[in-house]
Amino acid sequence: MSIRVLIADDQPIVRTGLTMLLDAQPDIEVVGAAADGGEAVHLARRLRPDVGLFDIRMPLMNGIEATRRLAGPDVPDPLPIVVITTFDLDEHVYGALKAGARGFLLKDAGPALLTQAIRAAADGDALIAPSVTVRLLAVFADAQTSPHREPVEPLTAREEEVLAGVARGRTNNEIAGELYITPSTVKAHLANLMRKLGARNRVEVAMWAHETRRV
Repeated sequence: MSIRVLIADDQPIVRTGLTMLLDAQPDIEVVGAAADGGEAVHLARRLRPDVGLFDIRMPLMNGIEATRRLAGPDVPDPLPIVVITTFDLDEHVYGALKAGARGFLLKDAGPALLTQAIRAAADGDALIAPSVTVRLLAVFADAQTSPHREPVEPLTAREEEVLAGVARGRTNNEIAGELYITPSTVKAHLANLMRKLGARNRVEVAMWAHETRRV
């Protein structure tokens, strides 16, 4: 079964390029392309894709609002969305992650990282571009003024190690290799982290780590 992807970007040449790149993958199929966030929301609800790949800056409705409507806290069946943007310090990226996006990439990330992010999102995982994870999330954590939520239970030493890996943008397989444990064990620790932190996905776990200066 192919991973069905919906693209949203206001530049026709970018939509065409992303479509060609993803359609060339044997396990990925682009099922729709939108020129703005409003069209993306409409197509997502009609086509029911597996993953959304959304630009941030679009007319009429931007990628943040589109993400919030399709993957926000009140959405019962959130669409896995990967945000793709030009600027690694774009102030809207943090808002997109808060709105429910599972990860973000830069537009110059390259085909390998892009397809990896699509597959990770479809698999319930998430990928934040490692080159900007620490710097970006740390910058916006500095701007946060709201109190940090405390875990409902103390984190174990191993959970702290997994938390650090997630905050650095590592995948489950990479964390498993670094800690000499299995990917399934990483997933179990990540599930515990999300439960204890009240986080819906690993992106929120990563943001919590930076907000609380865990990394």
